[in-house]
Amino acid sequence: MSLIGQKSEHSRRQSQIFFPLKPERGINRVICFLENHSLSLSEMEVVDIKKVVDVWQQQYEELGSEEYINHVQIFENKGRVMGCRNAHPHGQIWAQSSVPSICLKTQENLKKYFNKNGTTLLRDYLTTELKSSERIILENEDFVALVPFWVVWPYETIIISKRVMENILQFSNSEKLSLASIIKDLTTMYDNLFEFSFPYSAGIHQSPTDGKSHPEWHFHMHFYPLLLRNAEVKKFVVGYEMLAEAQRDITPEHSAEILKNISTVHYKIGK
Repeated sequence: MSLIGQKSEHSRRQSQIFFPLKPERGINRVICFLENHSLSLSEMEVVDIKKVVDVWQQQYEELGSEEYINHVQIFENKGRVMGCRNAHPHGQIWAQSSVPSICLKTQENLKKYFNKNGTTLLRDYLTTELKSSERIILENEDFVALVPFWVVWPYETIIISKRVMENILQFSNSEKLSLASIIKDLTTMYDNLFEFSFPYSAGIHQSPTDGKSHPEWHFHMHFYPLLLRNAEVKKFVVGYEMLAEAQRDITPEHSAEILKNISTVHYKIGK
């Protein structure tokens, strides 16, 4: 091989190290929540939200059964400020061949904890939170909604199943109804906070669909709302937060105190 050829081969190997590339296959789908496009989850009936949960379950099973699909991400962006260009309430599903980096990092940490303790991290975390109840917002027979200790966004919340379930396929019919109920109450509380259709990004975290058992996974759903002090003031991630570490504008305890004292009857009712 010539000197030029050797340099070319060396450059190719270096490029592979610094710029790794691989093909990605996937399927994207949109879920319209209701025929009445003027209603968001907070204004829908629980039975109608339960139908959305049914679709989540069906789609997770259908997409996950594809041999090349190893992860199914179910999520919703609500409001233009969250990048939602279509005004009607809807959610999305992105199913793909690889496990996304954030979910993969979560899985690695969940697995480390499970291997060390023989139980899911979120079961032990939820048990601890329920004992103090300081950050608990809502609770029903099957789920708990709380402001997690590690929050970044001012009114960030998480819904965790009381029963350890790897994914939504393990839900009973009553558990799907319970999830629908706590989603309605939580999103209503968000709207009532500033009497405004509260923007957020929300999504489900559950086990990959790679055909393997994942006892480390424990079903949960994140809500990341953007507003800070009122309907006009947003939290911005800038400066120190971009370069160093996220900063809390209000403590999780104060956020939980505010949210749990808000009515679950939507502010538009009776007006």
